[in-house]
Amino acid sequence: MTHALFLTSDDLVDLADPSDYVAAVREGYRQRGEGAPAEPRTKLVNGDPPGMLTGYMAILPETGAMGGYTYGAGFVERDAWFVTPLFDAESGEPLAVLDGAYLNPFKTGATGALGVDALAREDASTLGLIGSGTQARGQLRAVATVRDLDSVRVYSTTRENREEFAREMANDLGLDVEAVESSTDAVSGADIVITATNASEPVFDGDLLEPGTHVTAMGRYDAEKHELDATTVSRAKYVLDLGARADRDAGSLLAAIEDGTVGPDHVHGELGEVLVGAVPGRESDEEITVFDSGGTGIETVAAAHMLYERAREAGLGTEIEFAPASDAMDG
Repeated sequence: MTHALFLTSDDLVDLADPSDYVAAVREGYRQRGEGAPAEPRTKLVNGDPPGMLTGYMAILPETGAMGGYTYGAGFVERDAWFVTPLFDAESGEPLAVLDGAYLNPFKTGATGALGVDALAREDASTLGLIGSGTQARGQLRAVATVRDLDSVRVYSTTRENREEFAREMANDLGLDVEAVESSTDAVSGADIVITATNASEPVFDGDLLEPGTHVTAMGRYDAEKHELDATTVSRAKYVLDLGARADRDAGSLLAAIEDGTVGPDHVHGELGEVLVGAVPGRESDEEITVFDSGGTGIETVAAAHMLYERAREAGLGTEIEFAPASDAMDG
């Protein structure tokens, strides 16, 4: 038998702030840039009963941890449940099982912030944000740790939601956050654009992007759906979180390839490759860059291991037992 920690979302509250998540996830993507194994998500969908099961994995050798994310969604319930298993990368023994709901916007926000830090201009200070949900909050909180933002303009389709977002984030972060009337208002003149939506079609016109703009798209990971139009993709140096997503669920890229705007070789590289200098990041102040962040096990394992270590030090969590496979094979 071996013991592992079960960590609820309540156990994870206040263990880390956005900058801690950014630091942990940065280390994870650095390891990926040096060859750490990771696989893109696999999604299984069923019609009767209606539901979806999704999972992805990564190994971070220097961290000494491996694991991933598995989540189930019932289309009738219109909700999802996230489970994060974490294992020791050397022994294979389970270290922890985390309720992944709480950490989700923090680790996803941290990945978006890394894309900004690696690809946006150093003096980027105006942010156009499309989306006003939990993931948009996670993106803004994390990006505010890597760039000094002078102003934020947020647009989402429901006025009440974007206005509440603006009030809450201005109060929490001490930033000038304004709810605007259209995606055009959010994007025009922005140094950084972030899309955090569930839209199936592009949410802004790529011709609006001024030279030097960086775009992080994190709301869609579906071959048939995309937040960015072909114009945005074609104008930009295009970086993925994981290269294997290019022909699987990077919908913005796939749509641009399908209509002939770009070719399959348009992908510049992975975020981890940029972080370790294997491929160049931004090469001029006039360049437009895109980071397509669809979610990987890299940020999940990195964030989960950081939280696991802090929870163990704080005496949090409940011990659970696991039997080794050899017990089942003894006869």
